[in-house]
Amino acid sequence: MLSYKGHRYPVEIINHCVWLYFRFPLSFREVEEMMLQRGVMVSYETIRRWCAKFGQAYANELRRRRSRPGDKWHLDEVFIRIDGRQHYLWRAVDQDGNLLDVLVQSRRNGNAAKQFFRKLLMGLRYVPRVIVTDKLGSYQVAHHELLASVEHRRSKYLNNRAENSHQPTRQREHAMKRFTSVGHAQRFLSAFSGISPHFRPGRHRLSASEWHTEMADRFTIWQEITATDAA
Repeated sequence: MLSYKGHRYPVEIINHCVWLYFRFPLSFREVEEMMLQRGVMVSYETIRRWCAKFGQAYANELRRRRSRPGDKWHLDEVFIRIDGRQHYLWRAVDQDGNLLDVLVQSRRNGNAAKQFFRKLLMGLRYVPRVIVTDKLGSYQVAHHELLASVEHRRSKYLNNRAENSHQPTRQREHAMKRFTSVGHAQRFLSAFSGISPHFRPGRHRLSASEWHTEMADRFTIWQEITATDAA
């Protein structure tokens, strides 16, 4: 359960700063400046600590509120450069584009694929009907060992859903001028991937009134999950 005990700033300021940082491509200093413009004096270091403490907790609460993911999973990996070395960001989404999980690893071999599959399946009481990947052989290794009963479709043309889901991460990576370590990348992307999609309902599919209603509902959920144990 979230607790704000010991924090001298109101809950509304804390969760608003966390929302700004994970929702938009802003630095801690830019969030500090935006809050100052509103008459709130809070240092960027304090905002950084709030994001580290509450970001993942908020993301976890949002994930608990979501309905069960679809039964068709799209998996993909993309390279990211960390401290001058190439690493790989593994990502899985369902057929509706809802994020399932992310994992940063230094390799993309069979063991790396199996580790990602295990992370995806952790805590689930079902397996997907279909998984869709590109033609990387590592996926076949993990599929045969962990999801042999599931249909596996391999084609670079069928996996646009997963490939497109990398775009917000790429935008944020550029704004942050890349990640400083594997741990930093994993911590940020895990929280970011849980919070940012909550406020991206696919506006191109909604009319203006539908979008306003949907966003109002999502902000209500945000206020509910971020005000736990608040005075």
